[in-house]
Amino acid sequence: ENEYKNAFIFYLSFKQTAKASAIIRIGDFRQIPDNQEVFTHAETDQSVIIEIMEHVEGGDDVAIKTHFEDLAQGNDVSPQDSEITHTEQISDDKLSSEHFDSAWYILGQQNVAKFNEVAKNTISIHMGLIRLSEFESDILITFNDPVNIESGMSLLLPYLLSHNLPRGFLPELVQTICPDKDTFCMIFEPVLHCLTRMIHPLSLDSDEYKDPLCVLTELCDIKSGNTRPVCSLIVKQNNWLPDSLTQAAGIELEKLSMLGPFLGLSLFAEDNTRVVEKYFSGHQLTPDNIRITQQSLQHGLEFVRNELYKITHTILVNSESRDSALSFIATALERNSKKSQIQVDERYVAGDGFMLNLLSVLQMLTVNKISLEKVDPYYPFHPNSRVSIKSETRLRALPNDCDKWTEKLKSEKKPPWQDPKFPTECFFVTLHCHHLSIVPATRRYQQRLKAIRDVSRMVDELENTEPIWSKLPNAARNKELLKKWKSQVQRLNKSKLCADAAVLDESLLRRCLQFYEVHSDYMLKVADPKSSGVTLPLPTDVPMQFAALPDFYIEDLAEFLQFILQYVPHVADDPSMDRILHLLVVLVCSSNYIGNPYLIAKLVEVIFVMNPAVQPRSQSLNEKFLMHPLALQHLVPALMNFYTDIESTGASSEFYDKFAIRYHLSIILKVMWTIPAHQNRMIEEAKKGKSFVKFALENTEEWEKQSREQQQSRQRQLAMDEKQCRSYLTLATETVDMFHYLTQKIIGPFLDSHLGDRLAAMLNFNLQQLCGSKCKNLKVKNPEKYGWEPKKLLDSLTDIYLHLDCDDFAKTIANDERSYKKELFDDAIGRMRRARIKTEQEIDKFRKLQDKVEELVRDKNLAETDYGEIPEEFKDPLMDTLLDDPVILPSGTVMEKSIIMRHLLNSQTDPFNRQPLTEDELKPATDLKKKIQQWKIEKRKR
Repeated sequence: ENEYKNAFIFYLSFKQTAKASAIIRIGDFRQIPDNQEVFTHAETDQSVIIEIMEHVEGGDDVAIKTHFEDLAQGNDVSPQDSEITHTEQISDDKLSSEHFDSAWYILGQQNVAKFNEVAKNTISIHMGLIRLSEFESDILITFNDPVNIESGMSLLLPYLLSHNLPRGFLPELVQTICPDKDTFCMIFEPVLHCLTRMIHPLSLDSDEYKDPLCVLTELCDIKSGNTRPVCSLIVKQNNWLPDSLTQAAGIELEKLSMLGPFLGLSLFAEDNTRVVEKYFSGHQLTPDNIRITQQSLQHGLEFVRNELYKITHTILVNSESRDSALSFIATALERNSKKSQIQVDERYVAGDGFMLNLLSVLQMLTVNKISLEKVDPYYPFHPNSRVSIKSETRLRALPNDCDKWTEKLKSEKKPPWQDPKFPTECFFVTLHCHHLSIVPATRRYQQRLKAIRDVSRMVDELENTEPIWSKLPNAARNKELLKKWKSQVQRLNKSKLCADAAVLDESLLRRCLQFYEVHSDYMLKVADPKSSGVTLPLPTDVPMQFAALPDFYIEDLAEFLQFILQYVPHVADDPSMDRILHLLVVLVCSSNYIGNPYLIAKLVEVIFVMNPAVQPRSQSLNEKFLMHPLALQHLVPALMNFYTDIESTGASSEFYDKFAIRYHLSIILKVMWTIPAHQNRMIEEAKKGKSFVKFALENTEEWEKQSREQQQSRQRQLAMDEKQCRSYLTLATETVDMFHYLTQKIIGPFLDSHLGDRLAAMLNFNLQQLCGSKCKNLKVKNPEKYGWEPKKLLDSLTDIYLHLDCDDFAKTIANDERSYKKELFDDAIGRMRRARIKTEQEIDKFRKLQDKVEELVRDKNLAETDYGEIPEEFKDPLMDTLLDDPVILPSGTVMEKSIIMRHLLNSQTDPFNRQPLTEDELKPATDLKKKIQQWKIEKRKR
């Protein structure tokens, strides 16, 4: 019997049992039903009940909830006093009997009044269900774990809640009985636990939460000498920081800890449905009514957060409770660490409301109260740090390098870090709390908007096609789907109204900005620790102190800025943005400090969203950023370099990623071109090298590089995804626009001996699509829907021809044997004239360029000679053509210079062994060149 009993106790995590000898079998003392076995603990009042029950019909997950509800009814527990926290199925490999269908586990909480008592005991209930359909039975195992047991309601509490005590009575009471610890605990422990129980079922749909919250604030603030006795008492309670019992440790802390229910007051429909049901369930909600309601809810939530701040602050300033308070905060972050994941099982973590309330409290403790000079920058690497970064991706350093560096610091006689002080710990837990609260909340907000758009589109499509499917066999199924999706859209829209109030709360968002201002100064400080004022360029060697920091120290800031610029841009019009913009300039202009190119791309996207062409209401902020002294000098070369660097990211999706990133860059550069200082820098940079021009050129060539099969695959995808189609056309248009304004001022790089032929081939190829025989395939229904403007594109392309018009350019056009034809230019001229795209003077200039090209083509044809059989040593090994300007590669291979140069523009490697290769390593094959020239002379004589 003991083995049987202990097995069940172990299985149900009977963790807090003090003595096994104190476990009593109730059947030994009184009669119990034949289908039950009941064990209880004499000291803790915990109990285990094992029952054989009648098989409950329905799904297994429904069955265990039915048993839980039956237990609540049997205990006379009202629905608001009963809550299910977690449900999960026990895996089959843990079931030892072949007769078991399945096993389920549920964790919940019920507030139960014993016998005739008014006070309700909070019971944590662990229930296990084993399904035995073969025997038409269920085995139910229930472990009752009292969180708090009261013999009755505190006699003091009603007076506290009604504020009906004489002035000064409560502080005097505390100070008088504080020396007698037992008496103090006997009076105030029931008060604390009753307050927690009272707040648990309450919501922001009424003002009932205010009294228990204010009473707790008042109690915590009472001093006796240098201590706050109630604060010291709170952290000594068993439910201050309860052990986790299941894998749902995050939600357990919110529901079962003493402060958890206070922090859990939330506007989110996912956290509590009472707000959405009361305020947003009407069918005739006007925008004004919604706005006023949301503002009222935000004011209520701000009241909650201010009271929570006062409570937390008093616990922290009380020396006896400070460490316990910091432990609670750190544990809350650790148990909810999965909140930062893109895909997270919400059943296991605390709600967004809990996390945002905790964040607000920490922000109020930090913003404008903690000086950066008091924050130890080495704290994330401290052995006793309350925040863990071990599993995080770092900004520049590899994991092994970080470990070695940290171990080296530990081994030093005097490590660089200081003993952790409150300002340091508070700053970093606040930083990590942003990572687990506001950033995931904004992601969920945007996911909800996407879900609303997607489901609404499905509803529209089904409604629009109803005349077609209504007479088909699947009509009934489609009607059910339509009903289901409409209901889903309605629920999503209601939850969105709650999320608008919670996430778009300007008070919260402005606090985030103010904290990120301090964080920006911290990042600048560690990026260049030896400089008093960070300037550019940063030191070449990246400090390990910066390189070893987590990616999310920057990524979170970028995501947050993107969010507020998109949804609440007026919030960004704040003095806090000055330091944040400074950091943004420094990071974008120091890409060597960040190992992940996609992180730089996120920073670039912030600049893109700030652009008035994207967000008109951020024009002043965009001007402030672009006119920043460091931006005027360093931003253009940084963006142009990144335009080329993003060619290869190492990701499987890099082919498509680079187009989106370059689109953002092209929009930014277009606006910068209108600012004379930036325009001059762009001209200077474009003249220095050809990489930027080359990669801009490639954006218009990539399509034709794909195999026919790939093209067809992409065409099928674009046919199904109009948005994707529009995106590619938009990028192509922006790239052509960039060529257009660049070639007005810059010509040299575009006529480089290695790029010129490619540019001419690209222009001719695209002109062929618009004017050649293939243009018949470019008829698009609703062209404005896709951003398809062929006349504008033809105008821009022919402008580029005219901008580059010179003898060298004409020669490169003549060299293009694939696309150039006289008839192509004739057709283009005819279309320009008919559509009145160009003036007669411009058309005449274009025709003169054509005449020049035609003359070069004729001369080229006359000069060509058939040399017959070419010796192998005179052939280029890659193209099998006659060498004209041979060069020797480091590997000893001889190639035509123009061919290897074109290859190096795409990849800085030897095409035969993939070893790194640069233009400087090519050596002229002078002797071979002389032999080829002599051989050609002899061939011509013959």
